[in-house]
Amino acid sequence: MADAKVIPFDDDRSRQSAQRTGRRRAVPGRRKAEPGPQPLAAPAVPTAPVSALPGAQEGAERAAEPSAEAPREQGGWDRRIAGGLSFLRRRITGEYDVDEFGYDKELTDQVLMSVLRPFYDKYFRVEVKGVENIPAEGGALVVANHSGTLPLDGLMMQVAVHDHHPAGRHLRLLAADLVFMLPVVNELARKAGHTLACSEDAEALLERGEVVGVMPEGFKGIGKPFGERYKLQRFGRGGFVSTALKTGTPIVPCSIVGAEEIYPMIGNAKTLARLLGFPYFPITPTFPWLGPAGLVPLPTKWTIQFGEPIPTDGYPPEAAEDPMLMFNLTDQVREQIQHTLYKLLVQRRSVFF
Repeated sequence: MADAKVIPFDDDRSRQSAQRTGRRRAVPGRRKAEPGPQPLAAPAVPTAPVSALPGAQEGAERAAEPSAEAPREQGGWDRRIAGGLSFLRRRITGEYDVDEFGYDKELTDQVLMSVLRPFYDKYFRVEVKGVENIPAEGGALVVANHSGTLPLDGLMMQVAVHDHHPAGRHLRLLAADLVFMLPVVNELARKAGHTLACSEDAEALLERGEVVGVMPEGFKGIGKPFGERYKLQRFGRGGFVSTALKTGTPIVPCSIVGAEEIYPMIGNAKTLARLLGFPYFPITPTFPWLGPAGLVPLPTKWTIQFGEPIPTDGYPPEAAEDPMLMFNLTDQVREQIQHTLYKLLVQRRSVFF
């Protein structure tokens, strides 16, 4: 037999021919074809065992180890779901605590702070300084400037204390009576720990060792025109100083920069404000011209700085009745806040950055 030509199986035609030959062999009654010459086998190449390859043993050990990240993540989600279900069960069954002022600590921690936190972290990008000046325990009166047309500065100050104080303290804000006249706002304010801005409520909270926040400028500060931004208005008659003296609690000045520009107030429709029963009706570059869209605040960059506490426990009990002492302490607190505002404004690079 003549030498047959060997065609390797890397050719399409030879592969198809081999497939047809295989099918013919499977047909019954046909004569088997004589075996032809076989292709040459490739020489065997010695290979090392897998375990001998560099890094193979270490890779095998890592593969054999159980993955800790997935169970940890799964366990975290399991805890969150279980916590959420437990929270809902307590809300439905009424198994939660509310103090005599209406403060619901669990709802504030789990829900209200979670709603405010994105505005604090992402939208206003608040930078907090000196929060450790608030005592770790016992009563303290935080006194801050007020601005912004809408009282968002008080809410951001509450998040700052809640999230950044080393002892995890809660800030109880004193709010104007208008807040508690609005249907939905009234309930939410009570749940968040706010109470009426009166000396009786403030003294009761301070004597219980709470951190209380007050903004003595009131509507004069929050509703002042944009041209007077960062100029503190009069601090009332010094009622907050009298409250601090009676309870012997320190006064912590607080300065907030960034809130003045969220709603630049360029006008005040006083007639409309009187008809609606509001202290002012703001006119801004976007409101009321853009309708509800004009209520969206500008994303300014905020800084909240808590100053050194001013002690009041060294004064005699009758000091709360001394008008000259109250005037001097009120002026001291006001000047300290104003000085810090000017310092923060000098350090600020931009309104939005």
